[in-house]
Amino acid sequence: MENMKPKERVMAVFAGKETDRAAVINPTSIITLDSMASIGVKFPDVHLDGEKMAAAAATGHDLCGFDSVMPKFSVVQSAAALGAEVDWGSGDAMPIIRRHPITDPEQFKIPDDFLDRQPVKAVLDALKILKKKYGDEVAIIGKVFGPWTTAYNMCGTEQFLMETALDPERAVEFLEVFKPVAIKFAEAQYEAGADIIMWADHVSGDLCGPYAYRDLLLPIHQKINRDLFHKSGPTILHACGKTVDRMKYFAESGFDAFHFDTRNDVHEALKEVDGKILLTGGVNNPKVLLKGTPEDVKAQVWEHLDAGIRLISPECAIPARTPNRNLIAIVDAVKEYADKKD
Repeated sequence: MENMKPKERVMAVFAGKETDRAAVINPTSIITLDSMASIGVKFPDVHLDGEKMAAAAATGHDLCGFDSVMPKFSVVQSAAALGAEVDWGSGDAMPIIRRHPITDPEQFKIPDDFLDRQPVKAVLDALKILKKKYGDEVAIIGKVFGPWTTAYNMCGTEQFLMETALDPERAVEFLEVFKPVAIKFAEAQYEAGADIIMWADHVSGDLCGPYAYRDLLLPIHQKINRDLFHKSGPTILHACGKTVDRMKYFAESGFDAFHFDTRNDVHEALKEVDGKILLTGGVNNPKVLLKGTPEDVKAQVWEHLDAGIRLISPECAIPARTPNRNLIAIVDAVKEYADKKD
């Protein structure tokens, strides 16, 4: 098993097979100012130009040594294509939504040309370029935002969460009308070259209770996974924040892995999912990757490896000012740990 190819290593972990070492992946963005400067691209171009997006995504493997590449850096691509007003940002600022266009589920219809609209087309173009570049050498991760997060983006977070509390049936109507967006985009990303899809639905502890996920979104996730996914490739669920109180429900969702935040104790998280779903994480962004040292990175990576995590990743989209040396340190720590075990 020595010197497994990056994609081979990642897919073997998902398949429950033995590997030469843990895999290092990025279900969320690891684009940095360091990386963009090295190849001569910048924000906001990497969000809207497929070639520049692919070049930026490739730095995760080519410069930092990750076993995966993931070309979708913002949370707004789908929403922008659906009519939300977006400020695309500049410098180290990520895009943000300025206006949420939907107030009633009956207002919404997926545009016939959704996949051809530039914010979405750029992602699909980037995936095709990355597939041509890496073939079966590196794992290619696509990313979609599920109906819960799409509801935040299209209706406004506060407004949608009020619906979940005051009128759950209406909230489910929103989820049902937005669900096909994520499905359509996910299927198109698999077709464009993605090996894995990261599915983000931000049912985070600071936004809603665990029973809101269980009662409103879990049945939708189960149906999506039962009917559609696992025909094309593995899936990773993502939700930021403290989510350990709902991880037992995530484990019943049908996703292959959950991407966890370091606000959750890794041992408690593993106990909650009880082997029913893989966990990937959980290198802290603000304290360790942005402001810490390679030694800080190594300590946290080894803690998670000791606990049994086999898919190591940053906990969420990293700050753009994160130094590349700390991303490289993740890979170095995993390799050193494997050598120590040998």
